[in-house]
Amino acid sequence: MTEPSPPEDDLLPTNPVPQPDPTTPAPSRTLGLTDLTIEGRRAPALFVVGWLGVLIGTGLLAIGLMGGTGHAADVLSLAASAALSLGLVLLCGSQTIERRTAGATYAGPSPVLVFLAIIATSRLAGYVVGVPLLAVAESVPRPLGDLLAVIVQAVVFLGVVRLTVVGPGVLSWSGMGLERLGGNVLRSLLGGAVFAGPVILVTSVIAFVAVQAVGVVPPSPLPPTGTPTGLILHLLAGAVIAPFYEEVLFRGFALNAWRQTFGARGAIVRSSILFVLAHMPFVGGVVRIPIALALGWLYVRTGSLWGPMLAHVLINSVNLRTIAHHDARLDQGDGRMQPPKLVSRRRE
Repeated sequence: MTEPSPPEDDLLPTNPVPQPDPTTPAPSRTLGLTDLTIEGRRAPALFVVGWLGVLIGTGLLAIGLMGGTGHAADVLSLAASAALSLGLVLLCGSQTIERRTAGATYAGPSPVLVFLAIIATSRLAGYVVGVPLLAVAESVPRPLGDLLAVIVQAVVFLGVVRLTVVGPGVLSWSGMGLERLGGNVLRSLLGGAVFAGPVILVTSVIAFVAVQAVGVVPPSPLPPTGTPTGLILHLLAGAVIAPFYEEVLFRGFALNAWRQTFGARGAIVRSSILFVLAHMPFVGGVVRIPIALALGWLYVRTGSLWGPMLAHVLINSVNLRTIAHHDARLDQGDGRMQPPKLVSRRRE
């Protein structure tokens, strides 16, 4: 006699593989900027117009560079900057929408893309503000022109971050570390004051070795003026205003954004690389490697921008004061009036 066959239910596996619910939509793939399709995009117009702006701007810039100097080249450069600014900002918006729709860990624009938008917009702002001042440039003291250029740069940096990051709700100002005065802010400020000294020492040694290796001293972004008033204006520009907007971009935004995807260490490294690239040429970039790493570590450690900002202020203050002292010893500063350096093509 044969044994009775088991019931049909006993033939099923003990732990059946769960089947997907047909009513649950599958997670969508993030459409990147290099996916040249509008199918499935939530904001196809932003994507198309953004890429058109970038392509047109790049083409106009190339034509202007090949065309040499003159008013025609200036007009082409201005049009290229405008097209690139618009295109890159629109692509930031497109990327944010696509990542948010796909449920990405970080649902915002790439820090590199925002940085490129800032470069293009800074160039555009330089023309818009600088060209009207050319008529009176000879009567404007060089340090005052430098201060004006840094103020315009600050407006561009913070404006682009506000438009592409804060406005869409990707990160808030307080979420980037611009918190109100409190215990954590005081601890962060103390950390910035303590770390500034060792960082200055390390960067001084690296700068000395780098200069000896390449035989070239990198030019200062704010050349010495030889006057106390010029030094004060340069300290205000380079040691107060510049550290503020740079920390907002490189630590508050870039490091914060990359941290959500790559973790703290990966974010510190990536934001430091971006910071160094923004301060090239070679010697200037190499010297800023320990600065970037230290400021990034301090920001992650405290969660506040005020400490890195204070350290940045102290580091720049010492650097500018050292340059001014070196200039005074060589008697290079004559305090002559110079046009503001807003339009690089016209800058002396």
